[in-house]
Amino acid sequence: MFPRIDRRNKFAAWCRPRVILWATAGVVALGFLVALEIAARRYGGVPGPITNQVREVLFPPKPGPLYGGLALMMVVLSWRQRFIAAGAAVGIDVVFVVVRWAVDAEVPEGQAFGNGALWVMLGCAVFAVTRRTGRERMLLLKGVGLGLLLVAGRKTGDTWLLITAKTRPTVLDPYVATADHALGDPSWLAGRLLRASGPVSTHVLDLVYAQLAVAAVAVALYQLRNVAAEGRFPRHHLVRTFLVIGLLGPAVYMIFPVVGPIFTYGPGTSGTGGLQWAVADLWPHTPPPIGTPHPVPYDGITPRNCMPSLHTAWATAIFIHSRKGPRLLRYAGTFWLVATLGATLGFGYHYGVDLIAGVVFVLTVEAALRSFDRGWERQGIQLVAYGTTVFAALLVAYRWLPVEMARYPVVFGPLLILALASVIYGYVRTTRRWDATPAPVRLPRQAEPQPAAELV
Repeated sequence: MFPRIDRRNKFAAWCRPRVILWATAGVVALGFLVALEIAARRYGGVPGPITNQVREVLFPPKPGPLYGGLALMMVVLSWRQRFIAAGAAVGIDVVFVVVRWAVDAEVPEGQAFGNGALWVMLGCAVFAVTRRTGRERMLLLKGVGLGLLLVAGRKTGDTWLLITAKTRPTVLDPYVATADHALGDPSWLAGRLLRASGPVSTHVLDLVYAQLAVAAVAVALYQLRNVAAEGRFPRHHLVRTFLVIGLLGPAVYMIFPVVGPIFTYGPGTSGTGGLQWAVADLWPHTPPPIGTPHPVPYDGITPRNCMPSLHTAWATAIFIHSRKGPRLLRYAGTFWLVATLGATLGFGYHYGVDLIAGVVFVLTVEAALRSFDRGWERQGIQLVAYGTTVFAALLVAYRWLPVEMARYPVVFGPLLILALASVIYGYVRTTRRWDATPAPVRLPRQAEPQPAAELV
């Protein structure tokens, strides 16, 4: 005689809302990656994010945050385990370098290291499934997932940008450039100031612009520093915001394709060769005249990644999440935001109106994520709805009212600043109230009393 296995309890555990939510999110994410893989091969004839990720297990990895992903994964490990994981990653990379040197394999510049970090993350996933149970297993798997998401996010973003270039043959830069007159053409002004300031400031801003992920990992590591000791992740952290921005932002690129002033009104980033696609050679000395804007064709290579400015959105997210850190981290977050704004405008990558849209976009995303954690209270719903409305109104104005915005800058310039300020004010006021009132604790569901085991 054996006690009957109560399969109802197991089924009920799998049917809990949180489990269903994570399972649904996993299925959607997998389907999204498969769709991007198909799109990359169809439109660009190149491997997609899944193939590139699998390929990097053995072949030289593309430059990316592999060791940044490893660092994020290690927040769930003890210090001893962190030293072992880091040493194993470096050792595996050394082996790969020696083998490639021995067989005289061609390794592109900057792609010699990174396989070791990926191997360690995959090894930790296998270790979690085979040697850990319960909360320890889940915590380690969450850490591995966090690290791999950071790596996969970069590859997903590259595929998204390729799709925008291949599927949007025309761009809307004349509309945005015309609307930018309402702000006084800040990209043209910043471009002239940067050229006059000398090579030092140019190199500093270029470094800040290119190494945005480094600042993000630094802030995220500070936020997640107690994960191993507490055995759980905080409700909200920077990595979540980064991933959501990278997921939603390119969808707006498809709706509003823009390449930037240096490409549409200048020589591009590769010299005078880009002038064949430019409307005119005006940036940064002569702002474009007010005319009748219309879509213009552009090449199938340059990403349509200006509206909104995701670099501004990510830098703003770093600034927001660094506010509760030590003084040095707060100063660094402020510097990174200011330098990123200067670089996006000074290098001609974005228009001023792009930056306004990027800040509104990230504040709305932040509000939505924090509202989700708090159970969608009334204040959160209102803030998200208002931010979404302002963002949509900006896109509509840029597309359908650019000439009016350019002709009446005294009216529309302050209106743009007021719209931005209103979203910032709403976000600050609401989040201060949230910080003063802790989010309600979600208690685990109590198991229903079960009858005594029946005997067979």
